[in-house]
Order: sequence, then C-alpha cells, then structure tokens
Amino acid sequence: MPVPVRRPSARHALVAGSVGNFVEWYEFGVYGSFATVIAARFFTPDGGDRAQALIATYAAFALAFFFRPLGALLFGRLADRAGRRPALVLAVCLMSGATALIGVLPAYSAIGALAPWLLTLLRSVQGLSAGGEFGGAVSLLTETAPAGRRGRHGAWQSFTVALGLLTGAGLAAALATLLSESALYAWGWRIPFLLALPLGAVALWLRLRLPESAPPAGPATPDIAGPPAPPRAPGGTGTVGAVVLGVGRIMGWSAAGYTFLVVLPSYLQATLGTTFQQALAATFVANLGFAAAILPAGALSDRVGRRAVMLTGSALVVLTAVPLLHLLRDPGTSVAVKAALLAAAGAMIGLLAGPGPALLAEMFPTRVRSTGLGLAYALSNAVFSGCAGLIVTALVRHTGNPDIPAYYAAGACALAIPALLTLRPDDHLRPLR
Repeated sequence: MPVPVRRPSARHALVAGSVGNFVEWYEFGVYGSFATVIAARFFTPDGGDRAQALIATYAAFALAFFFRPLGALLFGRLADRAGRRPALVLAVCLMSGATALIGVLPAYSAIGALAPWLLTLLRSVQGLSAGGEFGGAVSLLTETAPAGRRGRHGAWQSFTVALGLLTGAGLAAALATLLSESALYAWGWRIPFLLALPLGAVALWLRLRLPESAPPAGPATPDIAGPPAPPRAPGGTGTVGAVVLGVGRIMGWSAAGYTFLVVLPSYLQATLGTTFQQALAATFVANLGFAAAILPAGALSDRVGRRAVMLTGSALVVLTAVPLLHLLRDPGTSVAVKAALLAAAGAMIGLLAGPGPALLAEMFPTRVRSTGLGLAYALSNAVFSGCAGLIVTALVRHTGNPDIPAYYAAGACALAIPALLTLRPDDHLRPLR
C-alpha cells in the first residue's frame, strides 16, 4: 500500500526541478561551443584531419544521447516507484561528477588514443544521467503546478535549458575574448567544465531538501492523450504507443533546436568562415531569442492549447529555415539584421520548447509518467538531436551544400506536424491522470 507523503510546494518543486536541468544543459552548451577545441585536444593526432576530428567529436556527442533512453528507463522506474526525489538526486550527482572529470581529463598529446575513449566514456555517463533528469524533473514540475498552469510550470524546464546554453555559450565567448588562442586550447577550455562541480553541489542541496513525492498507486488508465486508442494488450502496449507518438510530436523541437542552438557555432566556422568569437556571439543571440519565447509560449499554451502553439512553431520553421540561412550567408545582410534573424530562429524553437514538457506529461498517467515522458524525450533527442551535429557536418562536407542544416530542421518539423494534429484542442484543460 502506498505510504502517505508530504507533497513539495509548487515553488520549491519549481526551483529544485529546474536547477538540475540548468547544470545539464550548461554542460551540453559548453561542449557544443568548444567542439572545435575538443576536436583538436582529443581527436586530432599531429597532422590529423581537423574536419574528421570534428566529426569524431560530434560522434562522441551523439553516443551520449543514445545512452539517454537507457537512463530514462532506469531513472524513470526509480522515480515512478520510489518517488521523484531519489531519481533527481542520483541524476545530478552523476551528471556533475562526469562533467568535472572532463575538465581534468588528459588530452591526446598526454595519453594518446586513450584520451578520446575516456572522453566518450564520460559523455556516456552524462547521457545516462541526463536521460533520467528530464522525466523526473518534468513530472515534478507538472504534478505540483497550480490549476491551469501546467504549461507555464513545465516551460521552466525548457527555460533552464536555455539558461544553461546561454551560460555555456556566454562563458565560452568570454574566455575566447580574454585568453589568447594558445591559452584557450591549452587550459582555458577546462574552466567551464570544472565549474559544473559547485553548480552541481547547489543543485544537490536543493533536491535533498525536497519532501518525498512518491507517486500514488492507481488503476490502469489509457495512456495516450489523443484520438481514441484501440484496446491495449497485456504488457502495456498503450504506453509504448504513447512513447512513439510522443517522439513524433517533439521530433521537430529536438532537431531544429539542436541545429540552430548547438550545432550553429561549428557550422558557421566550418562553412561560412566566421571566427570563433563571431560564431559564439551568433549562438548567444539565437539562445537569447529562444529563452525569451519559452515562458510566454508555455503560458499561452495554458490558454489556447498545446496544439495551436506547437503547430505554429513547426510551420514557421518549415517556411523560414532555408530563407533564414540564405540571409545569414549573404554578405550584404547587415549585422543588425543577422542578429534579428538569429533571435527569431531561437524564438521559433521556443514556441516548441515552451509547451513541450506539459504536452508530454499529459500523455501518461502518474504510475508511468516519469518513465514514459522521459523515454519519449530521450529517444527523440537521441535520434534527432544527438545526431544533428554528426549528420549536418558530414553531409555539408560530402555534398558541399550549405543549406543542409535548414533542410534538416525543416524536414523534422514537417514530419512532426501530422503527429501534433492528433492532439485534442482541450488536452490542456484535462486533469493529469
């Protein structure tokens, strides 16, 4: 029989649930911002192919994402059975420890071929913990949200993602400006990774102070928020169907978000010949637009529905991705216009990321919510986010077509639209099951 537990307050849950996401995405932002530096330090022997090294760097990036579904299953079951707090505490400990170890990892010049293998191992540990972070945090945020505010509270998960990316990109830009190139490549790049340790300690302290919030047991309920589903076979095929549908609904968010917010710095350097500082500045502006749109989009979805807001964001990416990239490449486009375009690209992703967490939470009942939504998010990110840098860099290199990033983002959003159309307009008004 379930033991009665004291539920955390909405404000306490909001802070504790969001802070781990900030640490996670701060680290991912740093890795993306320093991709060219990491390629040189860990994947490039003397005289090696720098383009091939960058692809190897993104391969390690992608591999970490493929550990996220496993993390979603392991941590999700822990959160659904023992409560949200134990899973969130364990996730932030693993995440912060692995990030700090990257900051002290010897480079290729010191330990040879062992360096990229150790880096990949640490990225895999991070992927495992990150896979469990999302499900527990979003479940906590949406389950404790006041009536009519699930979209707004769930959007804080995405907002802290944006803050993490902004902090990572901003710190990388500051170090690139303050340090010489030789100092940056020698030791400066390690500073942002080491900072994850004190950040993780703060996140751990906040989460340890959470009251336990073990989910109540309950009868089986339909698992898909959408058109009437066929009867479920024993074994939970309804949950499996909801996970697949969830992947389809957020694949545009995953692909377009990583293309414009994470992969952009290395793409601009490799394809358009911009400097490291200019590429980081571009990413910072795009993430500003992303951050500015998330909370309003989440709040708007509480009024007009998740479907309307996310369909609008997907359609905008489909229609504008290619023209936007053309304008960025046009030497006649002013710096001010380019900045506005980058901010607009980020804002379009914000329209998807704001309602996205609440959309996923509303698809699953309490008894499997953390596992189900975490697995849907992890699978979508493994396929469409983790592979974004690898796919885009490799295709641009082999085809010479600089429009590949736009095609990738627009194509994923186009494929997501039919899945989003299966949402009921009033899903945001229904109570969580």
